[in-house]
Amino acid sequence: MYPQEINAKQKRFRREKKVRQQIGFFFTKIKKQWQLQVIAVAGMLVLFLFSYMPLIGIIMAFKNYSINMGLSGIFTSEWVGFKWFKELFTYYRFKDIVWNTLALSLLKLLFTFPAPILLAILLNEVRNKKFKSIVQTVSYLPNFISWVLLYTIANAFLNTNTGILNQALVSLGLVKEPIPFLTAPGCFRGVAVFMAVWKNSGYWAIIFLASITSIDPQLYEAADIDGAGRLSKIWYITLPGIKSAAVTVLILSIGSLLGGGMGGSNFEQAYIFGNTFNNSTSEILQTYAFNTGLSNGRFAYATAVDLLQSFISVLLILLSNWGAKKITGEGIF
Repeated sequence: MYPQEINAKQKRFRREKKVRQQIGFFFTKIKKQWQLQVIAVAGMLVLFLFSYMPLIGIIMAFKNYSINMGLSGIFTSEWVGFKWFKELFTYYRFKDIVWNTLALSLLKLLFTFPAPILLAILLNEVRNKKFKSIVQTVSYLPNFISWVLLYTIANAFLNTNTGILNQALVSLGLVKEPIPFLTAPGCFRGVAVFMAVWKNSGYWAIIFLASITSIDPQLYEAADIDGAGRLSKIWYITLPGIKSAAVTVLILSIGSLLGGGMGGSNFEQAYIFGNTFNNSTSEILQTYAFNTGLSNGRFAYATAVDLLQSFISVLLILLSNWGAKKITGEGIF
């Protein structure tokens, strides 16, 4: 046997031995962590069932599907191409609905993105730990309140006839007549943004507080020695320290902009706070698709509306990530 053949066999043997060792190490690790692996597999199954399996229904946007066709009709119904998209683009209220969606989403992003950062910085500056924990808990609790209950709370304060705020404004002589906060088209976006900021700021502040705690304390000590004040330390140490977290949250928020981003679900807000009186500003793409799909049974058309929104959201993620890399040098991919 030639030396070249011997060397080749030795290399192949070492390679096979290394593969066997890696496989053995893998199964040994799985055996030791089987509880964690079961949880991970369960999470993957949930993700697959509820996030990936429903993607099959996307083809309804290109078919003449009806609910009486059943599940098999998703695959056997007639192909109609971009018929539903053309109908959507020519709908007489299409521009108004898109504008309502963008206006609500942009306003929520404008106010809900900086609010938790400001709250996290203010909480970080509090030296009384007990007071800090109380404020953090109180600000975090609204995140667990459903939008249905939030509407009840809003109605108690903003109702035209019985609302506490309206009664106070009239009693103080600040207004002559109660303000229809919950029914006036011009008030819907303001109420929706305010409720979103109040509900979600405490939750998102936790992420930024965690980023602040990861900043090297020696930087603050050095700043103290140099005589820097609180505002200088916030501007030159705290804000740069949480830049990565802020950029990531901003990109994800822009990606889910049409769905509500950091401000929570646009659909839930528009559907619960919307009514016949403020419909001109409260109807958005999600509520339009929901009402059209369920009320009129036009599931194929509603799927086309949602698919358009998803396409725009993916495009926003790509653009925001590209812009963040150009401006800050950081992105999520």
